[in-house]
Amino acid sequence: MPGRRGRVAVASTVAVVVAVVAVVAGTAAVRKRRTVETDAAPAATAAIVRQTLVESATVVGEVGYGTAVPVDVRATGTVTWVPEQGATLARGSQVARVDDGPVVLLYGALPMYRPLGAGAEGHDVGQLTQNLKALGYTGFAANTRFTAATATAVRRWQRDLGLPESGVVEVGRVVFTAGPVRVATVSVRPGAAAPAQVLAVTATTRIVSANALAGTAAWAGRGARVTVRLQDGRVVPGVVTATATATSAGASGQPAEGGGAAEGARGNGVRITVELTGSGTADVPEQTGVEVTHVLRRRVDVLTVPVAALLALAEGGYGVEVVEPAGTRVVAVKTGLFADGRVEISGDGLREGQHVGMPA
Repeated sequence: MPGRRGRVAVASTVAVVVAVVAVVAGTAAVRKRRTVETDAAPAATAAIVRQTLVESATVVGEVGYGTAVPVDVRATGTVTWVPEQGATLARGSQVARVDDGPVVLLYGALPMYRPLGAGAEGHDVGQLTQNLKALGYTGFAANTRFTAATATAVRRWQRDLGLPESGVVEVGRVVFTAGPVRVATVSVRPGAAAPAQVLAVTATTRIVSANALAGTAAWAGRGARVTVRLQDGRVVPGVVTATATATSAGASGQPAEGGGAAEGARGNGVRITVELTGSGTADVPEQTGVEVTHVLRRRVDVLTVPVAALLALAEGGYGVEVVEPAGTRVVAVKTGLFADGRVEISGDGLREGQHVGMPA
């Protein structure tokens, strides 16, 4: 057994975003503490604990509904009605009224770029006819051809909306979105002239948006499971739904309240979108800061000691100084996961409840 050994002092560098205690055997800084004699009592001791050790990554985020997208109403006239901020607009809802006629929201990827009537063909026709079917209109084929039967269905739809029954869908009477939307802001009041950018809308699902430094968010793939700690202490589940390059992500760079690490980037970074999947989050206000945590590794039911209890052995590797009634002895250990200032260990004769030497 070597005569001199040094204790390991953990480099207390916090890796931004990652609450992963970046203390691994290869990065621990070793320095001499004292000469360990088997008959000399250490200055302090700590218990060997059996526990679940978790290495995790934490980012600070904000509750909201995602980026707002403007909605242009192309009908010509005077805006006579707009929905309220916060309203949800589904297929068939009115985005606005112009000259007291409805501008209707339908679902689709293509914008309304031309009038659609008998004889028209194309993907935009297919998009329109699929919406008419979904709204309950029948008697025509929901395909890319606008037929006489389609025109009849359009007249019935126009009659129900209180519009002239022309059988032709004008450009200004329809707005297409990918799905249901939530009104984030209202840009004009009744009395304003149209065409105009009337609204800005978001998704209807409450999400958390967070920024991470480039290169530190490899864990944040689509489908990654996370927990979200709310400001009132509640912890709810969530799932990563998207990541994207963020060229101007804000960052405080300060540790998150509760022990996490705030992460962001002034420059290139990663924007992480998380959908809250737990119940009881409807009352969480927008622009509320939260902590998003993803478990990187978990070791269940393992023996752990404080990292500072490790000894750097002269012959290589690490050991711990076990304190016993008859004195102390150094036991070589194999280290596992480092997290939260503790390290997983295994070695001959080690058991829960034993005490090991610590630096003064």
